[in-house]
Amino acid sequence: MGDPNKSTSTAEEDLLLKTFFAEVSEVERDNEVIRILSCFKLNPFEYLKLPFDATPEEVKRQYRKLSLLVHPDKCKHPQSKEAFAALAKAQQLLLDEQERGYILSQVNAAKEELLAKRKKHLKKDTASKIKSLVEEGKYEQQYERTEEFKQELKLKVREILTDQEWRRRKMQMRISEEEGRLKKDEEETKEMWKKKREHEEQWEGTREQRVSSWRDFMKGGKKAKKGETRPPKLKTEDPNKSYVQRPVKRG
Repeated sequence: MGDPNKSTSTAEEDLLLKTFFAEVSEVERDNEVIRILSCFKLNPFEYLKLPFDATPEEVKRQYRKLSLLVHPDKCKHPQSKEAFAALAKAQQLLLDEQERGYILSQVNAAKEELLAKRKKHLKKDTASKIKSLVEEGKYEQQYERTEEFKQELKLKVREILTDQEWRRRKMQMRISEEEGRLKKDEEETKEMWKKKREHEEQWEGTREQRVSSWRDFMKGGKKAKKGETRPPKLKTEDPNKSYVQRPVKRG
């Protein structure tokens, strides 16, 4: 059996959402469409206006809220369909463990880089360094909760994701070029073997003609073919001709 308290909670949420959207103006819907379409395309958290530590349940709730806001049936903005699709894609990425894990790994890399930079800065600031040591890290934890840090983290994540995407595209480009080269080599090899087979077939096709010509040659070629001019025979008995082949005297 289901939990009745959970069902009641869901019904109350539905009622609150319906009341909320009944009061939302068309301008607010249009503004939300514009916001979504202007988001950084590689960060699904931005599309859903969620912090990086949002849970899957929070992702689902936020998607439901925003998708109803820009749904093409309720929003008259000409690009509401694109905004609605962008939200659906963002939810899909954040509910996929592999995709979510990749994005969060880049977030952690960005956070480590920012904190390392701040630690380096604190070494020059004696008062801040002492305060940090005294409070045993609480000073850094407070800094991570500030709007300044959140904004810096957001921008750094953008930078890292952009760099990673550029590397991915370059790698994909190289892979495509290599595949193209291999395909070209394969086609050239096929063409070479095709020509070789054609040559062998032509050679085989003239076998009988070549055999026949060789047989005629071996017979001495005494009979000239029609239209063929043969050289005159030498006369050994004519002593007045310089080209006459004379018999060789043997001792």
